[in-house]
Amino acid sequence: MMTNLAGMIDHTLLRADATQHEIAKLTEEAKKYEFASVCVNPTWVKYAAEQLNGTKVKVCTVIGFPLGATTSAVKAFEATNAIENGATEVDMVINIGALKDKQDDVVEKDIKAVVDAAAGKALVKVIIETCLLTDEEKERASRLSVKAGADFVKTSTGFSTGGATPEDVRLMRQTVGPNVGVKASGGVRSLEDMNQMIEAGATRIGASSGVKIMEGGQSTASY
Repeated sequence: MMTNLAGMIDHTLLRADATQHEIAKLTEEAKKYEFASVCVNPTWVKYAAEQLNGTKVKVCTVIGFPLGATTSAVKAFEATNAIENGATEVDMVINIGALKDKQDDVVEKDIKAVVDAAAGKALVKVIIETCLLTDEEKERASRLSVKAGADFVKTSTGFSTGGATPEDVRLMRQTVGPNVGVKASGGVRSLEDMNQMIEAGATRIGASSGVKIMEGGQSTASY
């Protein structure tokens, strides 16, 4: 059971002050527990890919992170560059302001720019930053993500005013249906937290507390 749970976790380190030693430790932990991926900032993708070469652990990175306020062209370039460096999963942040302005075409094109850049090379997870959205906006963002061809919708960056909640995961799952992944991230610190997210419909968990979760403990980490 624990191995199956480990295979749902993106073992995450996105702090600005992360050092190479810490990234090396992250990759070693990912290999030991057989996590789904390590999720690191783009600057660490190549190094993480080298450390994980020959293993089943994927390299995930973040695009337009954490605000989602870069242009679509920049997000597409960032995704392309990350994939060239070894990323096989990219988690992009939507244009949150455009969503709130009901500029759905802008949001969809923004997501699709990354989907197109990653086509056939990497999974795309779309971070909608639920803590900044109304339920209607969460539903709309989720629908636009599916329409643009994303593989997953994701709750949070872990760097805004709040993280994942079972209620948001449930709403997103109901909106996207059974064939699109839902990633819960931000504040998943224990096995109990993780199980609540899975019961609500999450198929992937983003957490910096992966080791604590596997050991049945509790972490104070924010992501």
